[in-house]
Amino acid sequence: MSRISVRGFAVASATAVTTVGAVVGVASGDTQPSNDNFEATAADTTLLADIPAGQQAQVQIASLAQQADAQAYAADATAKKSAEESARLQAAKDAKSKKEAAEAKLEAAEKAAKAAEEAKEREAEEKASRSATRDASSFSAKSSYTVAEVQAMARQMVPADQFQCFSNIVNHESTWNYQASNPSSGAYGLMQALPGSKMSSAGADWQTNPATQIKWGLSYMDDRYGSPCGAWSFWQANNWY
Repeated sequence: MSRISVRGFAVASATAVTTVGAVVGVASGDTQPSNDNFEATAADTTLLADIPAGQQAQVQIASLAQQADAQAYAADATAKKSAEESARLQAAKDAKSKKEAAEAKLEAAEKAAKAAEEAKEREAEEKASRSATRDASSFSAKSSYTVAEVQAMARQMVPADQFQCFSNIVNHESTWNYQASNPSSGAYGLMQALPGSKMSSAGADWQTNPATQIKWGLSYMDDRYGSPCGAWSFWQANNWY
């Protein structure tokens, strides 16, 4: 038998060492060798051929089993480390996603708040602008007014982007006749207010001053429909406002 080195087989198992020691002890005539002798003998054994042929298979099996155990332990450690790293990466990814979601939510809330504030400012500006144009007292009182004069008043009192809608309603209601009266219903004036006396909230001269009627009509349309164009949309659907 050739002398095959067993350096590739780590004879470290207690069973394998004991077996090797026992074999060596028996071969030298010792009937009850001590464990120390067994281990020393096994440690000194470096070649497979130095071990009795009958025990070589057991030594190889024990060594391979230990190698397999070591490899399994290493594989388990690698798998555990890989799992821990994956968990760490996933946790970092989840934390990043949560942070991004929170930042997006905060950004959306800030944009909504800014949009609401801007809308509020625009509404205030529009309201202030309308209030500035509704001053009927800026027009000198006259005994009578032509259609052109009444329309000129309206252009100065009604916001430019709402004038056409306002004009459409007045055209249908009175054809710009500030003294138009409906004998059957009692409606009166440019907007055919019913009753006409409700226009007194805009001024005592509501019967003779078209500026007072325009002021009242614009206020009515804004309060009830949001704007003259809102009133005109309702009028188109219902033929009244």
